[in-house]
Amino acid sequence: MINNFPNGKFGFLTSKIMISIHTTQQLGTSLLAARKQMGLTQAQLALAAGVGVRFIVDLEAGKPTLRLEHVLRVIATLGGEINLSGLPIQDDSHGA
Repeated sequence: MINNFPNGKFGFLTSKIMISIHTTQQLGTSLLAARKQMGLTQAQLALAAGVGVRFIVDLEAGKPTLRLEHVLRVIATLGGEINLSGLPIQDDSHGA
């Protein structure tokens, strides 16, 4: 059973894992798997994330030209987050 919380996220019992994503297709496949694991339809996820069903269809298909703000909203609605690794860190003590 899935409980819709006031913050728009869904509560469910499952383990969380870290997934390395290198392509839009991998992102779409991962989000599709998460949605199905939660027992949500595309329409339910779209409504909860404040996007259209077509957006969810395109996202899960790996379309590379989607609006990042909406992608992040869908990820957050599914209870996920994005972590970046391997990027250089700027040392602000010496100026930009």
